[in-house]
Amino acid sequence: MTPAPSAGSEGTKKKRRRKRPANRSPHSQDLATPTTPASERAKKPPTKVAYAKRVDEVSAGGLVIDATGKLGLLIGRRDLKDASGKRILWSLPKGHIEEGETPEEAALREVQEETGIVSVIEKSLGVIDFWFMAGGKRIHKTVHHYLFRENGGVLAAQESEVDEVSWFPLAEIVDRLAYPDEKKLIARTNAAQEMSAL
Repeated sequence: MTPAPSAGSEGTKKKRRRKRPANRSPHSQDLATPTTPASERAKKPPTKVAYAKRVDEVSAGGLVIDATGKLGLLIGRRDLKDASGKRILWSLPKGHIEEGETPEEAALREVQEETGIVSVIEKSLGVIDFWFMAGGKRIHKTVHHYLFRENGGVLAAQESEVDEVSWFPLAEIVDRLAYPDEKKLIARTNAAQEMSAL
């Protein structure tokens, strides 16, 4: 009986030749094989990986509502990445908690220092934490946020730290804020409604 042409008998099979990469000759050494003996590899000290130092920072601040209950207070700093030097990044006033201070005490002090406005805390808005690199260090920052009511003072940007300070309609605050975490925090807070309820 004669096998069918597609039956693949030994007599009709063609031997397949394995293709070699074009850049290798049949006698070349396998490049994947290490050329350094295992005994020498074991003697090398492990490579040290340089990690950025972790620094934990805690700050406090928040959103100040004016006496009318219609305006919110933001601070502005020039965007250092903007070549024109005109772009302002708006954010909530805040700053570091000093030794012996509570977050509430630090928030009241920082708001007054950065904006000139004296305020009273009405409620907590929550805590944000985030990571960033600065000066070759990994900074883990935690910020306590509060809702404040204006209680006095004169509007004035803190020299050397703040470039501008301004009141904005509450409806514009979320759009004005430059940082996503602050946008989300304030978007969850209906500040005008909360102030009118107090």
